[in-house]
Amino acid sequence: MGHTLRVVLDTNVLLSGIAFPGSLSGKILSAWRLGSLEIVLSDFIIEELRRVLPRLAHRHGLNAAEIDDLLDILSIQAEILAPQVPDEQLLRDLNDLPVLGTLLAAVQSGKAAYLITGDKDLLVLGDRYPILSPADFWARHGGF
Repeated sequence: MGHTLRVVLDTNVLLSGIAFPGSLSGKILSAWRLGSLEIVLSDFIIEELRRVLPRLAHRHGLNAAEIDDLLDILSIQAEILAPQVPDEQLLRDLNDLPVLGTLLAAVQSGKAAYLITGDKDLLVLGDRYPILSPADFWARHGGF
């Protein structure tokens, strides 16, 4: 494992990276596939991906078997943590709570440095939690 940077990836970063490999999210996923980055997820994030990927097949071109394979790879290669229950009243979308909770569990256990997300509701919490957009993350740590 060594000093490989570990991050929590939000569903929107995973989706964007899968659908648009040339995007910053795609570069982040590529860094993970090349072993330069380790990712931490929760069952919630994987299940959210399982629900949304089929609806975006027109963007990423994966069939059902390829989606299952991708989710299996993520489940095996990512570290899966149970989210904490965040004491956060400011989130508009309740589906953001388990994502923030995954970050809290990962940071508390020393398993991840950041949450990378494109979700504006989570990004506004960046002054209190280590939350970065793909662009900010890439500016700090890119060029794997």
